[in-house]
Amino acid sequence: MRGVVATEQETRTQKRTAGNSRNADADRVTIAMVAREAGVSAPTVSKVLNGREAVGPETRRRVQDALISTGYQRRARAETGKVGLVDFVITELDTAWACELLRGAEQEAYRLGASLVLTVTHDRKAQPREWLKTIASRPTDGVVLVVSNTRQVSAETLRPIDTPFVVIDQVGGYDRDVPTIGATNWAGGFAATEHLAELGHRRIGVITGPADVRCSLERLDGYRAALGRAGLPLDESLVRQGDFYAEGGRRAALELLDLPEPPTAIFAGSDQQAAGVYDAAHSRGLRIPDDLSVVGFDDTEVCEWMFPRLTTIRQPLAQMAVLAIRNVLETTHTPGEQPLHLELSTSLVTRDSTAPWTAPARAARRRA
Repeated sequence: MRGVVATEQETRTQKRTAGNSRNADADRVTIAMVAREAGVSAPTVSKVLNGREAVGPETRRRVQDALISTGYQRRARAETGKVGLVDFVITELDTAWACELLRGAEQEAYRLGASLVLTVTHDRKAQPREWLKTIASRPTDGVVLVVSNTRQVSAETLRPIDTPFVVIDQVGGYDRDVPTIGATNWAGGFAATEHLAELGHRRIGVITGPADVRCSLERLDGYRAALGRAGLPLDESLVRQGDFYAEGGRRAALELLDLPEPPTAIFAGSDQQAAGVYDAAHSRGLRIPDDLSVVGFDDTEVCEWMFPRLTTIRQPLAQMAVLAIRNVLETTHTPGEQPLHLELSTSLVTRDSTAPWTAPARAARRRA
């Protein structure tokens, strides 16, 4: 009986396999079929699939509905073994800086026909064991990491993932075999300080990020170099360590403004810290930029909504994320090749929070 049962099971399996094979091509949905369902042309369907803008919202909605109702799947994914997913690992989401990165990543993933799987680590000191285990346990086409602790990221640590990965390098100090995309932090710190010196400021304070973060040190080195270029002495009493957050910026700014000879300008190591400087200045009765000029770093969306609008150093956050997604999805990664190390240019964006320094005018306002 066991032999008969086995034979019957094998027969059913063979019939099912043969049926699936015969129907595979017949069941495959084509772009032309989706186009007929949506009442549009095949090129229009292709534009929607590739994330192009030249399609009206109503037409795009009809095509997307047709893609779902017909069960269309891209052949390329089946043929290349891709699953259409990219893991995006980030420390936090509650900052404009993080939102800018995520916006760029999502738009590029969509353009390339993939979706993001978001992991937020929350704890800046957390070990990567849990999120790494989760990512390694399921299919993914690539991993983009934005983490604050370099100990979390090394080629050895990430070996279980066995898929292309790249780090958006906002902290620095990674192994040379870890691919990174970052920005020119030294040049940004130099440009911010040079701008203030050219406006006539001679006492320029700086609020850095954490002391163990390389991008923070690079911005501080740029600050020091610009002072030297302008012939200004380096006064260590004008250097304060922050944490890139608003409250840290506020505390450090209060310390600077309460000095016997306070700065007339402050370079904050992030836009969030600059917001904290604004609050500290207000609490001391100072007006920006009349009494205190302020420069931030990042050029996030909040700069346009601060009053006055914030002069800052722009680092292309969205573009960094775009290139990271493009690298893991489109680049052919050959074993043994040199890993990617890319630095995008920073630039000064002048708005309303900086002005020429005129000491007599400030003294007159204080007496008033």
